[in-house]
Amino acid sequence: MKTVKAYASNDAGGKLIPFQYELTELGTDQVDIKVHYCGICHSDLSMLNNEWGMTQYPFVPGHEIVGEVIAVGSDVKNLEPGNLVGLGWNSASCMHCKQCMDGSHHLCDTVEGTIVGRHGGFADTVRSHWSWAIPLPEGIDLKKAGPLLCGGITVFNPILLAGVKATDRVGVIGIGGLGHMALKFLNKWGCEVVAFSSNPDKKEQIMAMGATKIVNSRDPEELESIAGSLDFILNTTNVTLDWNSYLTALAPKGRFHNVGAVLEPLAIPAFSLIMGEKSVAGSPLGSPALTLKMLEFCVRHDIYPMVEEFPLSEVNEAMDHLEQGKARYRIVLKVS
Repeated sequence: MKTVKAYASNDAGGKLIPFQYELTELGTDQVDIKVHYCGICHSDLSMLNNEWGMTQYPFVPGHEIVGEVIAVGSDVKNLEPGNLVGLGWNSASCMHCKQCMDGSHHLCDTVEGTIVGRHGGFADTVRSHWSWAIPLPEGIDLKKAGPLLCGGITVFNPILLAGVKATDRVGVIGIGGLGHMALKFLNKWGCEVVAFSSNPDKKEQIMAMGATKIVNSRDPEELESIAGSLDFILNTTNVTLDWNSYLTALAPKGRFHNVGAVLEPLAIPAFSLIMGEKSVAGSPLGSPALTLKMLEFCVRHDIYPMVEEFPLSEVNEAMDHLEQGKARYRIVLKVS
Protein backbone atom coordinates (compact mmCIF):
# COMPACT_ATOMS: atom_id res chain seq x y z
CA MET A 1 0.00 0.00 0.00
CA LYS A 2 1.03 3.59 -0.62
CA THR A 3 0.82 6.38 1.93
CA VAL A 4 -0.64 9.61 0.54
CA LYS A 5 0.23 12.95 2.12
CA ALA A 6 -2.62 15.44 1.79
CA TYR A 7 -4.50 18.33 3.37
CA ALA A 8 -7.95 17.61 4.79
CA SER A 9 -10.69 19.21 6.85
CA ASN A 10 -12.42 17.26 9.62
CA ASP A 11 -15.64 19.29 9.64
CA ALA A 12 -17.71 21.72 7.57
CA GLY A 13 -15.89 24.99 7.04
CA GLY A 14 -12.86 23.78 8.96
CA LYS A 15 -9.24 24.54 8.24
CA LEU A 16 -7.27 22.16 6.04
CA ILE A 17 -4.57 20.38 8.04
CA PRO A 18 -1.92 17.79 7.12
CA PHE A 19 -3.50 14.36 6.68
CA GLN A 20 -2.26 10.95 5.61
CA TYR A 21 -4.12 7.93 4.31
CA GLU A 22 -3.32 4.59 2.72
CA LEU A 23 -4.26 3.68 -0.82
CA THR A 24 -5.50 0.13 -1.24
CA GLU A 25 -4.06 -2.18 -3.89
CA LEU A 26 -4.22 -0.59 -7.34
CA GLY A 27 -7.16 -1.84 -9.40
CA THR A 28 -6.54 -3.41 -12.78
CA ASP A 29 -8.21 -0.46 -14.56
CA GLN A 30 -6.83 2.31 -12.35
CA VAL A 31 -3.86 4.67 -12.44
CA ASP A 32 -2.01 6.56 -9.73
CA ILE A 33 -0.99 10.13 -10.49
CA LYS A 34 1.75 12.16 -8.83
CA VAL A 35 0.23 15.62 -8.45
CA HIS A 36 2.30 18.53 -9.75
CA TYR A 37 -0.38 21.25 -9.72
CA CYS A 38 -3.96 21.39 -8.50
CA GLY A 39 -6.35 24.24 -9.19
CA ILE A 40 -8.82 25.50 -6.62
CA CYS A 41 -12.41 25.70 -7.85
CA HIS A 42 -15.34 27.31 -6.07
CA SER A 43 -16.80 23.80 -5.94
CA ASP A 44 -13.95 22.85 -3.58
CA LEU A 45 -15.12 25.62 -1.28
CA SER A 46 -18.76 24.56 -1.57
CA MET A 47 -17.83 20.97 -0.76
CA LEU A 48 -15.60 22.05 2.14
CA ASN A 49 -18.57 23.93 3.62
CA ASN A 50 -20.96 21.06 2.78
CA GLU A 51 -23.25 23.47 0.94
CA TRP A 52 -24.57 20.62 -1.22
CA GLY A 53 -25.10 18.21 1.68
CA MET A 54 -22.92 15.38 0.34
CA THR A 55 -19.46 16.00 1.79
CA GLN A 56 -17.80 13.23 3.78
CA TYR A 57 -15.11 14.05 6.34
CA PRO A 58 -12.17 13.99 6.59
CA PHE A 59 -12.40 15.81 3.27
CA VAL A 60 -9.50 16.29 0.85
CA PRO A 61 -10.50 18.84 -1.84
CA GLY A 62 -8.95 19.22 -5.29
CA HIS A 63 -10.26 18.24 -8.71
CA GLU A 64 -8.25 20.32 -11.20
CA ILE A 65 -5.23 18.08 -11.18
CA VAL A 66 -2.18 18.07 -13.42
CA GLY A 67 0.39 15.39 -12.82
CA GLU A 68 2.43 12.39 -13.88
CA VAL A 69 1.33 8.77 -14.04
CA ILE A 70 3.39 6.74 -11.56
CA ALA A 71 1.54 3.40 -11.61
CA VAL A 72 -0.93 1.65 -13.92
CA GLY A 73 -3.19 -1.37 -13.46
CA SER A 74 -2.66 -4.51 -15.52
CA ASP A 75 -5.59 -3.76 -17.86
CA VAL A 76 -4.53 -0.18 -18.66
CA LYS A 77 -3.33 0.00 -22.27
CA ASN A 78 -3.26 3.71 -23.15
CA LEU A 79 -1.10 5.07 -20.32
CA GLU A 80 2.25 4.26 -18.79
CA PRO A 81 4.40 5.68 -16.00
CA GLY A 82 5.85 9.04 -16.95
CA ASN A 83 2.84 10.20 -19.01
CA LEU A 84 1.51 13.66 -18.13
CA VAL A 85 -2.23 13.67 -17.51
CA GLY A 86 -5.03 15.82 -16.16
CA LEU A 87 -7.88 14.79 -13.87
CA GLY A 88 -10.99 16.90 -13.38
CA TRP A 89 -14.29 16.69 -11.50
CA ASN A 90 -14.90 13.04 -12.43
CA SER A 91 -12.57 10.14 -11.72
CA ALA A 92 -14.50 7.04 -12.86
CA SER A 93 -17.64 5.87 -14.68
CA CYS A 94 -19.14 2.43 -15.23
CA MET A 95 -17.97 1.99 -18.89
CA HIS A 96 -20.95 -0.18 -19.82
CA CYS A 97 -24.15 1.92 -19.57
CA LYS A 98 -25.79 3.59 -22.57
CA GLN A 99 -24.26 6.96 -21.71
CA CYS A 100 -20.72 5.61 -21.38
CA MET A 101 -21.03 3.52 -24.56
CA ASP A 102 -22.36 6.60 -26.37
CA GLY A 103 -19.32 8.63 -25.32
CA SER A 104 -21.17 10.66 -22.68
CA HIS A 105 -19.29 9.26 -19.69
CA HIS A 106 -19.98 12.40 -17.67
CA LEU A 107 -23.71 11.57 -17.75
CA CYS A 108 -23.24 8.04 -16.38
CA ASP A 109 -25.68 7.29 -13.54
CA THR A 110 -22.83 6.05 -11.36
CA VAL A 111 -20.14 8.56 -12.36
CA GLU A 112 -17.64 9.06 -9.53
CA GLY A 113 -16.69 12.56 -8.45
CA THR A 114 -13.03 13.10 -7.68
CA ILE A 115 -13.90 14.74 -4.34
CA VAL A 116 -17.25 13.05 -3.66
CA GLY A 117 -16.95 10.11 -1.28
CA ARG A 118 -13.20 9.91 -1.85
CA HIS A 119 -10.07 12.01 -1.52
CA GLY A 120 -9.00 14.60 -4.08
CA GLY A 121 -5.91 16.35 -5.32
CA PHE A 122 -4.77 18.58 -2.45
CA ALA A 123 -2.26 15.77 -2.04
CA ASP A 124 0.92 14.31 -3.46
CA THR A 125 -0.95 11.43 -5.15
CA VAL A 126 -4.43 10.83 -6.52
CA ARG A 127 -6.04 7.77 -8.12
CA SER A 128 -8.53 7.45 -10.96
CA HIS A 129 -9.91 5.13 -13.61
CA TRP A 130 -7.70 5.26 -16.69
CA SER A 131 -10.48 6.74 -18.86
CA TRP A 132 -10.62 9.95 -16.81
CA ALA A 133 -6.84 10.49 -16.72
CA ILE A 134 -6.71 12.77 -19.77
CA PRO A 135 -3.40 12.70 -21.71
CA LEU A 136 -2.10 16.27 -21.90
CA PRO A 137 -1.28 17.63 -25.38
CA GLU A 138 2.33 18.41 -26.12
CA GLY A 139 3.28 21.99 -25.36
CA ILE A 140 0.53 22.69 -22.82
CA ASP A 141 1.41 25.03 -19.95
CA LEU A 142 1.26 22.74 -16.92
CA LYS A 143 1.06 25.63 -14.47
CA LYS A 144 -2.17 26.93 -16.03
CA ALA A 145 -3.78 23.72 -17.33
CA GLY A 146 -5.49 22.59 -14.11
CA PRO A 147 -8.48 24.97 -14.17
CA LEU A 148 -9.21 23.94 -17.76
CA LEU A 149 -10.10 20.45 -16.48
CA CYS A 150 -13.11 21.77 -14.55
CA GLY A 151 -13.90 25.42 -15.23
CA GLY A 152 -12.66 25.23 -18.81
CA ILE A 153 -14.67 22.20 -19.92
CA THR A 154 -17.70 23.52 -18.00
CA VAL A 155 -17.92 26.54 -20.33
CA PHE A 156 -16.57 24.81 -23.45
CA ASN A 157 -19.21 22.06 -23.54
CA PRO A 158 -22.20 24.46 -23.84
CA ILE A 159 -20.68 26.07 -26.95
CA LEU A 160 -20.89 22.74 -28.74
CA LEU A 161 -24.21 21.70 -27.19
CA ALA A 162 -25.84 24.92 -28.40
CA GLY A 163 -24.24 24.72 -31.85
CA VAL A 164 -22.76 28.21 -31.50
CA LYS A 165 -21.49 29.53 -34.85
CA ALA A 166 -18.70 32.00 -35.58
CA THR A 167 -21.33 34.40 -36.94
CA ASP A 168 -23.32 34.39 -33.68
CA ARG A 169 -23.60 37.27 -31.26
CA VAL A 170 -23.26 35.85 -27.76
CA GLY A 171 -23.24 36.95 -24.13
CA VAL A 172 -21.49 35.80 -20.96
CA ILE A 173 -22.90 36.60 -17.51
CA GLY A 174 -20.34 36.85 -14.71
CA ILE A 175 -16.71 37.46 -15.66
CA GLY A 176 -15.01 35.49 -12.93
CA GLY A 177 -13.34 32.11 -12.72
CA LEU A 178 -15.67 30.53 -15.30
CA GLY A 179 -16.74 33.57 -17.28
CA HIS A 180 -13.29 34.81 -18.19
CA MET A 181 -12.49 31.46 -19.81
CA ALA A 182 -15.80 31.54 -21.68
CA LEU A 183 -14.86 34.94 -23.14
CA LYS A 184 -11.58 33.52 -24.44
CA PHE A 185 -13.22 30.47 -26.00
CA LEU A 186 -16.00 32.45 -27.69
CA ASN A 187 -13.57 35.07 -28.99
CA LYS A 188 -11.46 32.39 -30.67
CA TRP A 189 -14.68 30.79 -31.94
CA GLY A 190 -15.13 33.97 -33.95
CA CYS A 191 -18.19 35.34 -32.16
CA GLU A 192 -19.10 38.88 -31.24
CA VAL A 193 -18.99 38.61 -27.45
CA VAL A 194 -20.98 40.74 -25.00
CA ALA A 195 -19.77 40.57 -21.40
CA PHE A 196 -22.31 41.21 -18.63
CA SER A 197 -20.46 42.70 -15.68
CA SER A 198 -21.18 45.21 -12.93
CA ASN A 199 -17.54 45.79 -11.98
CA PRO A 200 -16.03 48.80 -13.78
CA ASP A 201 -12.57 47.93 -12.44
CA LYS A 202 -12.49 44.87 -14.70
CA LYS A 203 -13.25 46.73 -17.94
CA GLU A 204 -9.76 46.72 -19.47
CA GLN A 205 -9.15 43.10 -18.50
CA ILE A 206 -12.51 42.00 -19.86
CA MET A 207 -11.85 43.62 -23.22
CA ALA A 208 -8.38 42.04 -23.33
CA MET A 209 -9.94 38.63 -22.70
CA GLY A 210 -11.96 38.88 -25.90
CA ALA A 211 -15.15 40.80 -25.18
CA THR A 212 -16.30 43.17 -27.90
CA LYS A 213 -18.78 44.99 -25.66
CA ILE A 214 -19.51 45.30 -21.94
CA VAL A 215 -23.04 45.70 -20.61
CA ASN A 216 -23.63 46.77 -17.01
CA SER A 217 -25.76 43.93 -15.68
CA ARG A 218 -27.25 46.21 -13.00
CA ASP A 219 -28.42 48.89 -15.42
CA PRO A 220 -31.92 48.16 -16.83
CA GLU A 221 -31.40 50.66 -19.66
CA GLU A 222 -28.22 48.97 -20.83
CA LEU A 223 -29.92 45.58 -20.72
CA GLU A 224 -32.86 46.98 -22.67
CA SER A 225 -30.49 48.40 -25.31
CA ILE A 226 -29.51 44.88 -26.45
CA ALA A 227 -33.01 43.38 -26.36
CA GLY A 228 -33.56 40.72 -29.01
CA SER A 229 -29.96 40.70 -30.21
CA LEU A 230 -28.11 37.70 -28.74
CA ASP A 231 -28.15 34.20 -30.17
CA PHE A 232 -26.67 32.57 -27.07
CA ILE A 233 -26.17 33.60 -23.44
CA LEU A 234 -24.05 31.62 -20.98
CA ASN A 235 -24.66 32.20 -17.28
CA THR A 236 -21.67 31.36 -15.07
CA THR A 237 -22.91 32.94 -11.82
CA ASN A 238 -24.35 31.08 -8.83
CA VAL A 239 -26.78 33.77 -7.69
CA THR A 240 -30.40 34.50 -8.54
CA LEU A 241 -30.76 37.10 -11.30
CA ASP A 242 -33.57 38.82 -13.17
CA TRP A 243 -33.83 35.94 -15.62
CA ASN A 244 -36.47 37.59 -17.75
CA SER A 245 -34.12 40.49 -18.57
CA TYR A 246 -31.68 38.06 -20.11
CA LEU A 247 -34.36 36.08 -21.93
CA THR A 248 -35.49 39.41 -23.38
CA ALA A 249 -31.93 40.01 -24.60
CA LEU A 250 -32.09 36.83 -26.66
CA ALA A 251 -32.98 36.94 -30.33
CA PRO A 252 -35.75 34.67 -31.62
CA LYS A 253 -34.66 31.01 -31.28
CA GLY A 254 -31.96 32.18 -28.85
CA ARG A 255 -30.55 29.83 -26.23
CA PHE A 256 -29.92 30.61 -22.56
CA HIS A 257 -27.49 28.12 -21.02
CA ASN A 258 -26.81 27.86 -17.29
CA VAL A 259 -23.68 26.37 -15.72
CA GLY A 260 -23.79 28.36 -12.48
CA ALA A 261 -24.76 26.33 -9.40
CA VAL A 262 -27.76 28.51 -8.51
CA LEU A 263 -29.35 26.87 -5.46
CA GLU A 264 -32.78 28.51 -5.85
CA PRO A 265 -35.19 27.48 -8.63
CA LEU A 266 -34.93 29.62 -11.78
CA ALA A 267 -38.10 31.68 -12.24
CA ILE A 268 -38.54 31.47 -16.02
CA PRO A 269 -41.62 33.21 -17.49
CA ALA A 270 -43.26 30.82 -19.95
CA PHE A 271 -44.25 33.46 -22.50
CA SER A 272 -40.68 34.76 -22.68
CA LEU A 273 -39.79 31.36 -24.11
CA ILE A 274 -42.88 30.61 -26.13
CA MET A 275 -43.20 33.81 -28.16
CA GLY A 276 -39.62 33.72 -29.42
CA GLU A 277 -39.10 29.95 -29.60
CA LYS A 278 -36.33 30.43 -27.05
CA SER A 279 -34.83 27.71 -24.87
CA VAL A 280 -33.18 27.31 -21.48
CA ALA A 281 -30.67 24.55 -20.83
CA GLY A 282 -27.87 23.51 -18.50
CA SER A 283 -24.96 21.10 -18.43
CA PRO A 284 -22.27 19.64 -16.21
CA LEU A 285 -18.71 19.25 -17.48
CA GLY A 286 -17.95 17.03 -20.46
CA SER A 287 -16.71 13.63 -21.54
CA PRO A 288 -13.03 12.58 -21.52
CA ALA A 289 -12.94 12.83 -25.34
CA LEU A 290 -14.39 16.34 -25.33
CA THR A 291 -12.01 17.40 -22.56
CA LEU A 292 -9.05 16.30 -24.67
CA LYS A 293 -10.47 18.13 -27.69
CA MET A 294 -10.81 21.28 -25.57
CA LEU A 295 -7.21 21.00 -24.34
CA GLU A 296 -5.99 20.68 -27.94
CA PHE A 297 -8.05 23.76 -28.87
CA CYS A 298 -6.45 25.65 -25.97
CA VAL A 299 -2.92 24.76 -27.06
CA ARG A 300 -3.70 25.67 -30.67
CA HIS A 301 -5.08 29.10 -29.73
CA ASP A 302 -2.99 29.76 -26.60
CA ILE A 303 -6.07 29.88 -24.35
CA TYR A 304 -5.35 29.69 -20.64
CA PRO A 305 -7.00 31.00 -17.49
CA MET A 306 -5.44 33.86 -15.58
CA VAL A 307 -4.00 32.21 -12.48
CA GLU A 308 -2.47 33.04 -9.12
CA GLU A 309 -0.10 30.41 -7.71
CA PHE A 310 0.23 29.35 -4.06
CA PRO A 311 2.32 26.52 -2.59
CA LEU A 312 0.28 23.64 -1.18
CA SER A 313 1.56 24.55 2.28
CA GLU A 314 -0.42 27.82 2.01
CA VAL A 315 -3.65 26.11 1.03
CA ASN A 316 -5.72 27.82 3.76
CA GLU A 317 -4.55 31.25 2.65
CA ALA A 318 -5.45 30.32 -0.91
CA MET A 319 -8.94 29.15 0.09
CA ASP A 320 -9.51 32.36 2.08
CA HIS A 321 -8.37 34.37 -0.95
CA LEU A 322 -11.01 32.62 -3.04
CA GLU A 323 -13.77 32.92 -0.44
CA GLN A 324 -13.17 36.65 -0.10
CA GLY A 325 -13.66 37.10 -3.86
CA LYS A 326 -10.09 38.26 -4.43
CA ALA A 327 -9.01 35.59 -6.95
CA ARG A 328 -8.07 36.93 -10.38
CA TYR A 329 -9.25 34.69 -11.80
CA ARG A 330 -8.27 31.14 -10.81
CA ILE A 331 -5.95 29.81 -8.09
CA VAL A 332 -3.46 26.99 -8.62
CA LEU A 333 -1.59 25.13 -5.91
CA LYS A 334 1.94 24.01 -6.66
CA VAL A 335 2.27 20.55 -5.14
CA SER A 336 5.53 19.16 -6.51
